[in-house]
Amino acid sequence: MTIELTLNNGVTMPALGLGVFQSPPEETTAAVEAALATGYRHIDTAAAYGNEREVGEGIRRSGLHRSEVFVETKVWVSDYGYDETLHAWEKATGKLGIEQLDLLILHQPAPDRFEKTIAAYKALESLLADGKVRAIGVSNFMPQHLERLLAETSVVPAVNQVELHPYFAQPEVQAADAAAGIVTQAWSPIGGITFYPGWGEQRRNVMEDPVLAELAAAHGKSPAQIMLRWHLQQGRSAIPKSVNPGRIAENFDVFDFELSDADLARIDALDTGVRNGPDPDVPRPERFAMVIPEA
Repeated sequence: MTIELTLNNGVTMPALGLGVFQSPPEETTAAVEAALATGYRHIDTAAAYGNEREVGEGIRRSGLHRSEVFVETKVWVSDYGYDETLHAWEKATGKLGIEQLDLLILHQPAPDRFEKTIAAYKALESLLADGKVRAIGVSNFMPQHLERLLAETSVVPAVNQVELHPYFAQPEVQAADAAAGIVTQAWSPIGGITFYPGWGEQRRNVMEDPVLAELAAAHGKSPAQIMLRWHLQQGRSAIPKSVNPGRIAENFDVFDFELSDADLARIDALDTGVRNGPDPDVPRPERFAMVIPEA
């Protein structure tokens, strides 16, 4: 069993996917193969992760037909601009070894060069019109970024992928997404990216939260499973990352129980408003300049 979300252009997307952020390339193929064997049908990667090639290999090794796997990837900032983003699609599909992407999104708003972000998104619109992608979207866009994007482009993003877990629930972003008909997709959905390089000193591990431990015990599940169920029941997509086959399977075993409204409210109340990852409004010129290799 799984849960499908219908995007604003009618395309359906499995709500739960495997993320491969920080998955070493040499471990990514096996992780993707394990996830697909478990039942996942949605894989999320990115040009900047350096493992698109290995994701493609994992999909091929699974033996599944291409149409059975929803493939999502992201354009990095160094490839923003209209022509550059069209070429980024060529690089991504070349590495993945597929002809069409299910979802292609812009990785960062990059507000210090937002005119290039707009040009990149217009390239996504062209790729969508040409049938080279089935849906387009954005990542790490805050409400003010969305507002400007919507004012200057014609296709509403299908998805906005942002850091989202019980300690950082981003209610304003979720509200802005919902108002525009955009699916909110959670990266770090179980708070796992608490070691994001160079950000934050006082980190609290959401996995060790007593409320989640109590709910986990009550439902006979793990804290991670409780958090993933919280996302799914509130209509979000979630892309937990793991290269451990046991953990990959555990993260998918979330369709046989339900949280009550009271349970959901208790988890909602854990929000601290503190992000673990980088602030999308802070320019990172050195990181943004990272060159994405050719296919």
